[in-house]
Amino acid sequence: MNVMQNAEGKESSATRSAYVSLREMILTGKLAAGEKLKIEQLRTMLDTGASPVREALSLLTSDMLVERLDQRGFRAAPANLANFQEILGLRCALEDMALRKSIARANSEWEEQLVLVHHRMKRAGSQNDIPVFEAAHKAFHMALLSNADSPILIRYCGQLYDLNIRYRYLAAAGTDYRKRDVGAEHDEILDAAVRGDADEASSALINHYRLTGEYLTVPLSEL
Repeated sequence: MNVMQNAEGKESSATRSAYVSLREMILTGKLAAGEKLKIEQLRTMLDTGASPVREALSLLTSDMLVERLDQRGFRAAPANLANFQEILGLRCALEDMALRKSIARANSEWEEQLVLVHHRMKRAGSQNDIPVFEAAHKAFHMALLSNADSPILIRYCGQLYDLNIRYRYLAAAGTDYRKRDVGAEHDEILDAAVRGDADEASSALINHYRLTGEYLTVPLSEL
């Protein structure tokens, strides 16, 4: 590998690292919705160069987690009730379709994979490691849909999942959220899916998503 290729590899790695870190901070609320994202401040925070930060922010605009301000830099995408309701409506419609397709094509391999990723998610939840749990949680939800044999549909579902994470964290900030038994909700979804009951599985999944909205105690319109 020559010097130029080595430099390009390091720059790409730095951009990827900045992207992953900034994405996590936006999703979990460490960088608040609507917050101005200053290159110099983020560069210092991440201990990296300005170029990787700028490139990472550009990538995050494609994810709709960052907005580019005309001649004024970037900001974390705002959170508001209308945005949440649009995400919720699309998730319910598209995942209902994908889940029903998955169940219609059910086989032993898919069912075994569902049970496995569900177990991993429960184990990750008991370890109090947020990044590990988030990865396992997404793996479970995407596994439910993975047997649909519809790559474009699954891609959209994955994007909507990511956009919804911020609202889940906002909901979890409320004290009443502790009363919610998320584990039981996941168990209900898994049980219905493995039994091949598409109506019950879809109902449980959609209810699981709608409950998040009921716990949104933060006045989103003011964010």
